[in-house]
Amino acid sequence: MPTFPTPLDAYPAAGASLWETLSARATPFNVAATVIFALAIVHTFLAKQFLVLAHRAQDRHDATASAAGRPPSSSVRAGILHFLGEIEVVFGLWALPLVAIITLVRGWPTAQAYIDGTVDFTEGIFVVVIMALASTRPVMVAAEAALGRIAALGGGGPAAWWLSILVLGPLLGSLITEPAAMTICALLLGRQCYARGPSPRLAYATLGLLFVNVSIGGTLTHFSAPPVLMVAARWQWDTPYMLVHFGLRAVAAVIVSSAVYALVLRKDLAALAAAPAAAAGEEEPRGPALPAWIVLVHLAFMAFTVAQAHHPTLFVAAFLFFLGFASATSPYQNPIDLKAPLLVGFFLAGLVVHGGLQGWWIAPILGSLGERPLFLGALGLTAVNDNALITYLATLVPGLGERLRYAVVAGAVTGGGLTVIANAPNPAGQAILARHFEDGISPLGLLAGAFVPTLVASVAFLFF
Repeated sequence: MPTFPTPLDAYPAAGASLWETLSARATPFNVAATVIFALAIVHTFLAKQFLVLAHRAQDRHDATASAAGRPPSSSVRAGILHFLGEIEVVFGLWALPLVAIITLVRGWPTAQAYIDGTVDFTEGIFVVVIMALASTRPVMVAAEAALGRIAALGGGGPAAWWLSILVLGPLLGSLITEPAAMTICALLLGRQCYARGPSPRLAYATLGLLFVNVSIGGTLTHFSAPPVLMVAARWQWDTPYMLVHFGLRAVAAVIVSSAVYALVLRKDLAALAAAPAAAAGEEEPRGPALPAWIVLVHLAFMAFTVAQAHHPTLFVAAFLFFLGFASATSPYQNPIDLKAPLLVGFFLAGLVVHGGLQGWWIAPILGSLGERPLFLGALGLTAVNDNALITYLATLVPGLGERLRYAVVAGAVTGGGLTVIANAPNPAGQAILARHFEDGISPLGLLAGAFVPTLVASVAFLFF
């Protein structure tokens, strides 16, 4: 059976121009796969509109039922539209026509081998497990207590909580991984900020700042940020290297961006403190006081999962043991809701199925750029692709010097907050916080909220 997808080194030699190189690689199948991928991206931008149409369809259905004297019921049309409006299912949905085309062109055995053998779903499985662990009551109580002490230094109000979560939480991702940091930060922001009914401006600014800070905040080590993981072993980047070349710049960008937004949005943040207690409700049942040993066991499960992040058999087995432990200690637990983690895992699985067939055009673009154009090119490509895929493809570009390697990774992590699909942890934050946005999160609203932090990070990585 011929190799599928076609290895990058099996394509004709690069032409005199980028256009000639892409033209030589643009087989009918490659073009079809990229068109389907582009349609999936467009679908993510239209997801909110599908939710609006779903609400309208349900309202019409309810009005018709009321006029006819029938009891209220769910509209099938509204249900289908709502399904199409769930961002987490978009790439999995568009994977169906992609697999159909692979089957039509190369046969079912090739499609089966690609999905079952070529595509690596480890990252998606890891995110499911780490999200479930990070959202448990003992972990959240420990995180809330730690950040609460920092927030108390600023008076303990919503603004102090907002600032401590958005500065310290993302940087914590360098130790516990970005998906875990995103989960904890999103849940705490939901309690301390979004539950108080922030203005739309503050809501989207907070979301954009969170996504950007998490994307760059995991670069202090070589094992926490997915785009860094893709290159660390191949390029011999260790934690000291990351601290020197990325860490200090990332910390500075996180602090400056958060301070700028805190200054610009000070009136919106002050309004949160005036929100009535009922509006800030959403307090989860606290249950009995947690014994320290239960918190330590939860943290140990998280530490083991992080350490075995590349070995799904081990961390999934540990997670099954954890579920048994959680059941045995149920008086100290909140119900473990796997719906959001599974949806995020499905999102990432669909994304890597598509992304694995986009190297034919991404790799030549990366290989044709100089240092600063490469930074900007990686940043732009990240907005429409998973940044881990961008950095992985960079490892396949021959003769990439040290400065160019830095540029592509810096660009990829800097652009990681521009869209939901730009960085693997973003769907986790979206799944947790989407309910606080009427008719879902607007992609343009997220883009606007992430623009200033992305600009600050660009300056930090390019000029310092």
